[in-house]
Amino acid sequence: MITEQSDSSRTVNSTGFSVLQHTSNDPYCFVEFFEHRDAAAALAAMNGRKILGKEVKVNWATTPSSQKKDTSNHFHVFVGDLSPEITTDDIRAAFAPFGKISDARVVKDMTTGKSKGYGFVSFYNKLDAENAIVHMGGQWLGGRQIRTNWATRKPPAPKSVQDNGSKQLRFDEVVNQSSPQNCTVYCGGIQSGLTEHLMRQTFSPFGQIMEIRVFPEKGYSFIRFSSHESAAHAIVSVNGTTIEGHVVKCYWGKESPDMAKNVQPVIPVNFDLTLVLHYTRLSLL
Repeated sequence: MITEQSDSSRTVNSTGFSVLQHTSNDPYCFVEFFEHRDAAAALAAMNGRKILGKEVKVNWATTPSSQKKDTSNHFHVFVGDLSPEITTDDIRAAFAPFGKISDARVVKDMTTGKSKGYGFVSFYNKLDAENAIVHMGGQWLGGRQIRTNWATRKPPAPKSVQDNGSKQLRFDEVVNQSSPQNCTVYCGGIQSGLTEHLMRQTFSPFGQIMEIRVFPEKGYSFIRFSSHESAAHAIVSVNGTTIEGHVVKCYWGKESPDMAKNVQPVIPVNFDLTLVLHYTRLSLL
């Protein structure tokens, strides 16, 4: 039985949910359940079904940004190699035994809505996060063994970078810019403080690193991953970020048997020609 409350925006159902109505003409609504398991079951059962001849899409509602909890001082764990079917609820449940979680999410492509294969779990307590990293790395979640590490948050780009018209790279574009056999990332623009340890710390959350070559005097390095997809995720996530006070550029390196001598960059369209000429001249030395 449906009964109306004094609040005209909410319709309450005695079986355990309420419909949150809104005054706009947009074709959507929110359904709030008293129990999380009931909401999960409804999502699984209703997504893709037809109502009045139209297929409906059902997903978890997002919390308005004004109500989101500030987790900047919490301890963030990177979770990689996730199976496509793994959801935010799955990783939250998997990591819950290690302590109180402040946030958890699987990162999705904004266009397709599909998982990008990695996510983040935030803990209130550092020791809980450390234990989760140690004990969950290599564990099976869904059909894959997951990777865990400390997350590296992407800082906001400096104003000069935000205003220059550069657009955020997309994984589906970057992954197709080079052959599937190419697993090498070029990272340039670090004019001081460039070390192998810094590169490993920056790039290790994105996959297994096979080799790192750094050229501190030139301000660039090459990072070779075990898979093409890991390298693509690294390019998308690190390009345009600030490392040691410098905004870095990341793109594909062309891998060859002797990485130190023969790795050539795969230059994207409209890339800074000055940097390209500088690199080419160095390669011929």
